[in-house]
Amino acid sequence: MPKVKTKSGASKRFKVTGTGKVKYKKSGLMHKLSCKSEGRKRNLKQRGVLGPSDTPRVVKQLPYEF
Repeated sequence: MPKVKTKSGASKRFKVTGTGKVKYKKSGLMHKLSCKSEGRKRNLKQRGVLGPSDTPRVVKQLPYEF
């Protein structure tokens, strides 16, 4: 059986925690920052955790991370 290739775009965007959750970087922190509140920008800096409905799609793209 041949090896399964990892999707390179997914490997750059998602990281797997030790407990098996998938982390991602939130969008919206690149430009037009003057109209966003400080609390909103602070929240966007933190890593998000992928929900249970989206996790199986990412798991397929990262076969050797789990």
